[in-house]
Amino acid sequence: MNTKLLRIGCLALLGLAGAAAADTGTEHHVLTSAAAVKWGPAPPVLSPGAQFAVVDGDPAAKGLVTVRIKMPAGYQIAPHWHPTDEHITVLSGSFSFGMGDTLDMEHGKTLKAGGYAVAPATMHHYAWTKTGAIIQVHMNGPFALTYVNPADDPSHGGKK
Repeated sequence: MNTKLLRIGCLALLGLAGAAAADTGTEHHVLTSAAAVKWGPAPPVLSPGAQFAVVDGDPAAKGLVTVRIKMPAGYQIAPHWHPTDEHITVLSGSFSFGMGDTLDMEHGKTLKAGGYAVAPATMHHYAWTKTGAIIQVHMNGPFALTYVNPADDPSHGGKK
């Protein structure tokens, strides 16, 4: 009987410790409507024409970050890579991407709304949309994008 009470007591203490740890005030919670997302110009590392919204986190800091990118029809992102995994969800329109060092629309894959892709860290990839698209990107920050060909980087006077 004492062993059973000891087990119950230990479980109760573990439960209380878990509840106390969960109630530290550091819980992160975000709940927002699509209408509340604040759009602005995309960072200079993306060609003009795209819009950018930070949904959660700080793209300049370490930690989880969620951003949205709204691209007009005909928009392209030249071959590039990121230092961390990039998780992409297509929210609207159609978005195409491929792997490699040259933007090749014949060998990419097109995803429609609801489509999902992961570009592992340092993997060279490129993207485009014929119709226009809104994508959501989830990653570990800080947000960084390095073009395979530095001449493609619009923030350094590259392709616009």
